[in-house]
Amino acid sequence: MYKEIYLVDDEELINTINALQFRKLGLEDKIKSFTNPELALDNLRFREDPSEKVIVFLDINMPEMSGFEFLEFMSLEKLPSNIEVVIVTSSIAEEDQKMAKKFKKYVSGYVNKPLKTEDIQKFLLQPENRVVGF
Repeated sequence: MYKEIYLVDDEELINTINALQFRKLGLEDKIKSFTNPELALDNLRFREDPSEKVIVFLDINMPEMSGFEFLEFMSLEKLPSNIEVVIVTSSIAEEDQKMAKKFKKYVSGYVNKPLKTEDIQKFLLQPENRVVGF
């Protein structure tokens, strides 16, 4: 199970809506919500215990730093692979899905906004019981 669940979207309303989905599943105590992706990245860099698994639900289109730039920093800085990323976006562009596949070390899935309870449950299952792809 994941120690923390990061919600990274530049729109506070989206993070709030997504957090409500997690609350329905009794996971609100694990949520860390960020409207600034740079702050989320800093938080990932300096976690108390880098060996603990975390999952990041990441938007692609953000003004300060795109989700792909976020993933690029994760790769360049060689952040641990126990940080799993799920891209949550309103983009249906095929190029975005192709780009996401370049970060296979981290990205385990690609889902459309808004996050649904079923999406969350699919990603929070134990990896050996999960069939995820995009």
